[in-house]
Amino acid sequence: MATVASAKSRRTASRETRRRQLIDATLKCIARKGMGNTTLGDVAREAGLSQGIVNLHFESKDNLLTETLRTLANEYREQFDKTLEKSGPDPAGALLALVQMDLKPKLIDRQKLAIWFAFWGEVKSRPTYRKICDEYDRYYDSVITGLCAEVIADGAYANVTPEAAAEALTSMTNGLWLSCLISPREWDRQVAMDAIMSYLSNVFPRHYETTR
Repeated sequence: MATVASAKSRRTASRETRRRQLIDATLKCIARKGMGNTTLGDVAREAGLSQGIVNLHFESKDNLLTETLRTLANEYREQFDKTLEKSGPDPAGALLALVQMDLKPKLIDRQKLAIWFAFWGEVKSRPTYRKICDEYDRYYDSVITGLCAEVIADGAYANVTPEAAAEALTSMTNGLWLSCLISPREWDRQVAMDAIMSYLSNVFPRHYETTR
């Protein structure tokens, strides 16, 4: 019985490993060629496998792309949750930690940014992509809005709503990501962080100070 279970475990691990290998290859192809120009053959060559293996695990390009987006979103969600958990009970500290996370090199490298924007560009025409992104956006927005609400209540700020503050922070992050993608040589992480801190210190002056 133990031998059968071990064999099954090895087969399962091998399948998961192979799927991850193909998803990683897909990410590289999208970053280099874009979604429209990426083919199953490209992914197979990038992974060093046959196209038949790609078909075996995903059946179609659409399935492969959907799982690639889901993997990307899940990885972000995992990092987001870990950062939130480690930030402690102070809402201002948690909000700052999440903003800082969005500007860390691990998340804001040009390859990942190119992939995110490639998928976002397809959201309007692909309901499956929209569903995945909407689910991620709702969770992200609920956490950021909730933290903003706590900071507002704690500081008795009367001139801003949680929704407006959260929307501004999200828009700033998206804009900074796009700026990094388009103008990587001019983009500076510290300048980007200073811009966000300037906003936070203006809206929530009793909780944040400018870094410079």
